[in-house]
Amino acid sequence: MNAAGRALTHPTADAGFGVYLHWPFCASKCPYCDFNSHVRHAQVDEPRFIAAFEREIAHNAALTGPREVTSIFFGGGTPSLMRPATVGAILDAVAKHWSVAPGAEISLEANPTSVEAERFRGYRDAGVNRVSLGVQALNDRDLRRLGRMHTAAEALAAVRIAADTFERYSYDLIYARPHQTPAEWAAELEEAIGYAVEHLSLYQLTIEPGTWFERLFTAGKLTVPDSETGRALYDVTQEVCARRGLPAYEISNHARPGAECRHNLVYWRYGEYAGIGPGAHGRLVTDKGRVATATIRGPEEWLSAVERDGHGVESRETLSEEAQGDEFLLMGLRLVEGIDPARFAALAGRPLDAGRLDALIADGLITRDAAGRLRVSEAGFPVLDALVADLAA
Repeated sequence: MNAAGRALTHPTADAGFGVYLHWPFCASKCPYCDFNSHVRHAQVDEPRFIAAFEREIAHNAALTGPREVTSIFFGGGTPSLMRPATVGAILDAVAKHWSVAPGAEISLEANPTSVEAERFRGYRDAGVNRVSLGVQALNDRDLRRLGRMHTAAEALAAVRIAADTFERYSYDLIYARPHQTPAEWAAELEEAIGYAVEHLSLYQLTIEPGTWFERLFTAGKLTVPDSETGRALYDVTQEVCARRGLPAYEISNHARPGAECRHNLVYWRYGEYAGIGPGAHGRLVTDKGRVATATIRGPEEWLSAVERDGHGVESRETLSEEAQGDEFLLMGLRLVEGIDPARFAALAGRPLDAGRLDALIADGLITRDAAGRLRVSEAGFPVLDALVADLAA
């Protein structure tokens, strides 16, 4: 429903309503990272940020009207640098302005360097029921190369604390690291799964613009696996995870059945979500249609704007049917479950091009089941971006 209480329907309403909360501060900036993260040597004024988060939550709630929140995600940055009381206060603000579904998934990202048993218990008591740990590698050599501040032993200790504290936990690993071989990655992945993890996010290292790694790569001081080795590393990822009971449900995410990240599924199923905090993005359905929002990236600039205007939104765009169709394809085809083409047609105002679709099916890159649902095949996932561009044209 909107602020006037009128019911708003849209083709992906059943995907849920999520709230993303961006905490932008890190203890250090990793050389591969292009996220909106900032290092501050002075202590962050958490009470001031709590007040700003609450004001921006209220602003979003005024746009959406009543919603039942199905998932909440604290991302960053490093949310585990927040005091548990800060997390609790922000969750209270969400619950004040929207209803929170019973059993809603409430996730928080954490770095192993900021993990303490007492702090984790504090997050649990505040309402967090799932953590995602930025482990990234299980050997000290590669952790140093990635600019991480923790050791492999510290990372695994953090995993054990998470397992003892929360019913659900996940951790991230980066592969296709400099000089990494498929055999080394297979062994590391086997070790990772051995820690009784239910969910892994496994990202292939890419050289992102504006990062320190880009400077080193351009200067010839950083070597990453070539495309053939990168494909072999991807294939190893799929094989090991499937054999160990964590099949891919999205191109970079693997889970035991039922342990998928429900918040990320809101994104990939093209649901609705509010983006709160510096540099956060949102997709809200209003009387004007589906609206894309983005907030000011700089933490201090965002804070000043919220205190002045009640929000830090710097762009708000009503998406065209074409843009909605493109986003739906880009997000939905990442999922192993695929998409319902009827939903694409409802969003885009037109069906998929039958000729292009039939050609991709004939090439074995897309499959169509008896119900008409479209999925990217195993052969298609490594060229997913090209498939999306072809279908969207």
